[in-house]
Amino acid sequence: MMRLAVFALILLPVPVWAQGVPALTMTQSDGGGTSWSLSLQILALMTALTILPSLLLGMTAFTRIIIVLSILRQALGTQQTPPNQVLIALALFLTFFVMQPVFVQLHDQALAPVLDGTMPQSEALAAAAEIMKLFMVAHTRNTDLMMFAEMAGLGPFASPQDVPFHVLLPAFLTSELKTAFQIGFLLFLPFLVIDIVIASILMALGMMMVSPVMVALPFKLLLFVLVDGWALTVGSLAAGYGLGG
Repeated sequence: MMRLAVFALILLPVPVWAQGVPALTMTQSDGGGTSWSLSLQILALMTALTILPSLLLGMTAFTRIIIVLSILRQALGTQQTPPNQVLIALALFLTFFVMQPVFVQLHDQALAPVLDGTMPQSEALAAAAEIMKLFMVAHTRNTDLMMFAEMAGLGPFASPQDVPFHVLLPAFLTSELKTAFQIGFLLFLPFLVIDIVIASILMALGMMMVSPVMVALPFKLLLFVLVDGWALTVGSLAAGYGLGG
C-alpha cells in the first residue's frame, strides 16, 4: 500500500503539486501593521508552546515555590510523601494565585487588545514584556542585577524598562534561588532540633540499633500538624510576593 501511494503521488500532474499548502506570507496593512498568514500563526503558536515551560520556570514564582516545597518534604523526612505530582500541582496552582495580578494586566493590556484588533502584535509583545519586567525587577536583588549588568558591560539603568531581558532573567533566577534556600534553611531548623533531641535520647538509653529518623518522624508530623504547617508555608510564600499583607 505504501508503494502504491508513493507511485500515485509521483504520477500526479505538476499543477496539482502547485496547489499544495500556500507559502508563508506576511501582508502589510494600510495602517502600518503586519498580518501573518495562518501557517505563520500556527508556527508561532507551536514555537510558543515549546518555550512555555521555560517561561513558567524562569519568569514566574514557580522556581521559589517548588524549591521550598521540596526542601520542606526533605526536612519532614517523609521520603516521597507528598509525591512529586502533588508538589508540582500545588506549586503550579500557587504560582497562578501569586501571578494573578500580573496575568490580569497581561490580559487587559496585551492579549485583549490583540484579540479585539485594536493593537498590533508587536506592540502587544512589547507591552507584555514591560509588565513582566516590572514584576521581575521588583523581586530581584540589586546586588544580583548589578553583578550580571557588570558582567555584560551594561548599566546603570535609569528605570526597570531599561533593563534588558538577557540581564534580568539570570538575575531574577539567582535571587529566587537564594530566597528559596533561605526559606528552606528556616524550615529545616525546628525539624533538625527534633532529630538532635531524639538521637540524644536514644543514645542515652543505649538504643543504638534504633533509627533516630523513624522515631523522630511521628514527632515531626505532630509538630507540623499542630502549627498548621502547610497553611503557614503557603501563606508565607504568597506573602513574599506582596499578597495577603
